[in-house]
Amino acid sequence: MAKTKTVNTKKTPGAGKPMRFAHPFFTNTPPDQRASVPGVGKRMTNFVAGKLLPFPDPLRDPTMVLADIIGQQGVTEIEKFKSITFHSVGDTGHENGQMQELVAEAMSQDFDPGRPDKSPAFFLHLGDVIYFDNTDKGYQAQFYVPYKRYPGKIIAIPGNHDGELFKFDGTPTGQKTSLSAFFRNFCQAKPGVPPDAGTIFREMVSQPGAYWYLDAPFVDIVALYSNIGEGPGFISVPTTGGIKQTDWLIKTLTAIRKKRDQGTRKALVLAVHHPPFSNGGHSSSVDMLKDIDDCCNKAGLMPDAVLAAHAHNYQRFTRFLSFKGRNIKTPYLVVGCGDRGTIAVKQATGARDGDHSFDSSLVGFGYLTVTATAQDLTLFLTEVDATGAKKAFDKRIVVDLNTNQII
Repeated sequence: MAKTKTVNTKKTPGAGKPMRFAHPFFTNTPPDQRASVPGVGKRMTNFVAGKLLPFPDPLRDPTMVLADIIGQQGVTEIEKFKSITFHSVGDTGHENGQMQELVAEAMSQDFDPGRPDKSPAFFLHLGDVIYFDNTDKGYQAQFYVPYKRYPGKIIAIPGNHDGELFKFDGTPTGQKTSLSAFFRNFCQAKPGVPPDAGTIFREMVSQPGAYWYLDAPFVDIVALYSNIGEGPGFISVPTTGGIKQTDWLIKTLTAIRKKRDQGTRKALVLAVHHPPFSNGGHSSSVDMLKDIDDCCNKAGLMPDAVLAAHAHNYQRFTRFLSFKGRNIKTPYLVVGCGDRGTIAVKQATGARDGDHSFDSSLVGFGYLTVTATAQDLTLFLTEVDATGAKKAFDKRIVVDLNTNQII
């Protein structure tokens, strides 16, 4: 059988003339050796970057403390218990989604009103709260109804569908400016029940914007917005001046590092919707990871764990890096199993590929529980089946904060 020829990218495709493949980037030629396609560039990511929407400025200083979310009494209880726990998952938006409600109910069972100190402090949503309907009706059906019995506060980063203005069929999603519906529900001027909640009582917090920093006991959470691309994700677009978020990230990580230098060592969790690593459903966001790494290197600080979603499954990677003279191991998790259906993923073998290994995967539903103490950071996935029953999936991942090693 004759070998398939790759497209000749040295010749610009003629206007109106068909190409051999659907796009000129299906080629074995490295990007730096390709001819630039007029109006697009040399890679698919150039095309995606050209379609991104402006990164919205925060409404105020993008820093929250835990008391802003659960009140000072809740913070005092956590400090006395010497541990903080929170839930996390993404890709949940689903009108009449049975599994979304089953996962929400399973998460609710982790709360004990008699022991608030042992209950999760909040639910960190990893994006794609809503799919294709950024309206009052969309938030009512896809968010407030499924979580009507979830007792904890919910904070979030937006996913690509939360920011988009148009659906795949070209019809509007219901918002005229990107993220206006997200801001209306998650970024109110002060905590309260948004109008979109209707008759469902859920006090929503007052987030400062689409990206933010939460300074909490035992854990720092730095949350980023990776824009509207179906893939890959971007936290900056230098060609359009969209570097405010990366500038802020460097400044924020530097401030956290300085606190560490003064003796305050907490777990650092970085959250972003598009996954830096992925082996199913969506590809890895390579350029975004480079931006994150660049910010971390400039600040002199690497995260202890990275949480993402976007791919509708669960994936766990371990990244191996040499940083500041130390060998560190960092878990990178994809937790997009909140119920916007499932997407196939490769079976994890633990084999190492470059600086990371692919250690676990699941095509199914569930949620992540994260616990931080002064000594370590623990992450584990609870799988939820079609009956609502839950069981532990994957091993419990523990990061030693003194050695930056997974133990």
